[in-house]
Amino acid sequence: MSNRPEGAAVQQDVPALSFPPGIAYMDGAFVPISEAKISVLDWGLLRSDATYDVVHVWQGRFFRLDKHLDRFLSSVGKLRMTLPLERDALARVLAGCVTRSGMENAYVEMICTRGVSPTFSRDPRDAINRFIAFAIPFGWIADEEQRRRGLDVAIARDVERISPRSVDPTVKNYHWLDLVAGLFEAYERKAENVMLTDGAGNVTEGPGFNIFALTGGRVITPDIGVLEGITRGAAIDLCAELAMPVDIAPLPVATLKAAEEVFITSTAGGIMPVTRIDAAAVADGKPGAFTARLAELYWAKHQDPTWSTAVEDLLA
Repeated sequence: MSNRPEGAAVQQDVPALSFPPGIAYMDGAFVPISEAKISVLDWGLLRSDATYDVVHVWQGRFFRLDKHLDRFLSSVGKLRMTLPLERDALARVLAGCVTRSGMENAYVEMICTRGVSPTFSRDPRDAINRFIAFAIPFGWIADEEQRRRGLDVAIARDVERISPRSVDPTVKNYHWLDLVAGLFEAYERKAENVMLTDGAGNVTEGPGFNIFALTGGRVITPDIGVLEGITRGAAIDLCAELAMPVDIAPLPVATLKAAEEVFITSTAGGIMPVTRIDAAAVADGKPGAFTARLAELYWAKHQDPTWSTAVEDLLA
């Protein structure tokens, strides 16, 4: 006699999950990434009530770690959460994940979720916040070919970016349903990635990246409805080094499409060219000289001690 409830579906065999190499930190201990799990009752899962930040390690050095820590701690405070670690201890945990993973190039994430209420209360003040960190291999928004010849993106028509009056985009979050819907629209249009607008004719950002346009001897990057990306900030600083003016201002779709060069910025890949938008070439359809120069300078800064920190120094 079966103990299966009447009308229940027969469970099918499901392939075992595979995980990338990596190390996580949870509940005060370092564990293999495959053992890092949260409760199904965590508000981070049930409500997307969480914040996070991602810093990368390249050739054994954290890039702009202090700026990532500043943003993460600011986000935690804005969401009225608390961490069990002070700033220096947090940095050591991140370094510990990297050293235990044995990776020279890594994607290192820190997360704070609202956590679980012991009584499953619906009052977020009752939840016990949870801190998680992990290191996995460095990942890219664009593959090697796309970075070489430039990305082909679509501007979403059917979905707009969540209003900054609804969800503060300066708090890095997992509210990605608008971005995911935009991705599916882009794929259906045979594009490789997507940019979302604010509904008023201006581009905002894409899934995990900020947007820049070089036009009329100036660079423009959107000012509203975007995460203040750390790589975005690096690109702005590098433009200053190259004596290129930057306007943080509305970026109309028409201006973007008519630009001399377009590029995106992300921790997951740095500074990357865009050469097609809505199936039309940007300028001559090739990565621009300024974008290439900026990207070269960006990667060179990874060995500059004023821009990067050796992982081992955090554990000394």
